Amino acid sequence: MLRPRIIPCLLVHDGGLVKTVQFGGAAYVGDPINAVKIFNEKECDELVVLDIDAATRGNEPDLKMIGRLAAECRMPLCYGGGVRTAGAARRIVDLGVEKVAVSSSAVARPSLIAELAGEIGSQSVVVVLDVARRGGGGYEVRTHNGRNRTGKDPAAIAAQAETAGAGEIVVNSIDNDGIMRGYDLALAAEMRAATRLPLTVLGGAGSLADIGQLIVACGVVGAAAGSLFVFKGPYRAVLINYPNLAQREELIRAALPGEYDPSTAHTH
Repeated sequence: MLRPRIIPCLLVHDGGLVKTVQFGGAAYVGDPINAVKIFNEKECDELVVLDIDAATRGNEPDLKMIGRLAAECRMPLCYGGGVRTAGAARRIVDLGVEKVAVSSSAVARPSLIAELAGEIGSQSVVVVLDVARRGGGGYEVRTHNGRNRTGKDPAAIAAQAETAGAGEIVVNSIDNDGIMRGYDLALAAEMRAATRLPLTVLGGAGSLADIGQLIVACGVVGAAAGSLFVFKGPYRAVLINYPNLAQREELIRAALPGEYDPSTAHTH
């Protein structure tokens, strides 16, 4: 059977590893290459690296940095930031990256998704939707690090992305980002119902129990987190951490009682 993935998400700003709170106040937490080395040792399911400067500054993907990350990384790697063309995606995949994420560029020009799928295959195309709550209820997609309000419904965009050829959806809660009080489970459930694609949820995890609650609510999903895997303790001391295999198996077994058999499981 398929099993949930537990995924560290690293944010890169000015070449360094940072962590944000509600998409603001980027705090430096270390060197991304060193973080990858530690996550290698901890045998992570997958790693996501997002360059948060690219969309707002109009930067192209930093191929030198991506190449270093890919050469070091011994787990499936997803990179996002500055990808606006199929050619750019091809160059990133050729460096050894398994998945290429697009966000602002795909929301602005949905045809990009089909172009990427045609160039690198649907399985390698990830659409990241940064989502905020509306004042009157519901949700909307925002772009450019949350600065641009699109007015678009994330469930509708996810369904359109699936039709266009995306291979995975990542939903990132702006409101819960860095708060470490749990995922927005209502948003996660809404997105799970909107698409049959593999879904990864990001924003708010403060404990392994939060990941368990997400899996209970949505079943087999990707549970991504930033703060949880770079901070430790109530004072948010910087410490790269990740649950070991036994802890992950116990977590998933408890969340999916009677459904999960680790001997037959593989990540979705």
